[in-house]
Amino acid sequence: MQPSIRILIADDHDIVRAGFAQFIADQGDMKVTGEASTGDEVIALIRRDQFDVVLLDISMPHKNGIDCLRVIRQINPTLPVLMLSGYPEEHYAVNLLRSGASGYISKNAPPEELMRAIRVVARGKRYLSETAADLVSAELAHPTDKKLHETLSEREFQIFRKLAAGQSPTEIAEELHLSVKTVSTYRARVLEKMNLKTNADLTYYAIKNSLLD
Repeated sequence: MQPSIRILIADDHDIVRAGFAQFIADQGDMKVTGEASTGDEVIALIRRDQFDVVLLDISMPHKNGIDCLRVIRQINPTLPVLMLSGYPEEHYAVNLLRSGASGYISKNAPPEELMRAIRVVARGKRYLSETAADLVSAELAHPTDKKLHETLSEREFQIFRKLAAGQSPTEIAEELHLSVKTVSTYRARVLEKMNLKTNADLTYYAIKNSLLD
């Protein structure tokens, strides 16, 4: 069988990319056709080459996976992006699916699950593990039971993480090509929605809920 699923692996650890590539090499219907170790490399490759699935780590240097996902959606809205993370699914899955990810899978998942997930998203479908499916079902059944960060919009969540990581509104504005006033407005919304008062409160919340890289 000729490889038909062209895959871009994006992770800043060489050994992780090599491990994924080895598993994929054993499959007859897929092939790694690109690798990236930074967010900027991911964006450059997607602009230049054609891929059928992107395996994207959340914790990437220069431009993290969440920021990359947003840019990928602008460049190629239909390109399936399968998010990878060492964090438990309850911390990120719902927000990332809402932001346009095709699926979310733990790096601790068995190789067979990763291969299945790749095939599912390559067909244009969403991949939900049993845990992620339970989270989405719980949100639909009990929308008022959301964690505070799950009430944020995609852009609010993006700015929340940057503020929690210690970036100033000016730095965030430059990075996201927004005005400082716009970032400050988002900051005010985030604090109000999360019933918090300061950036230090945001940082404490993010650390407590394992939302920082």
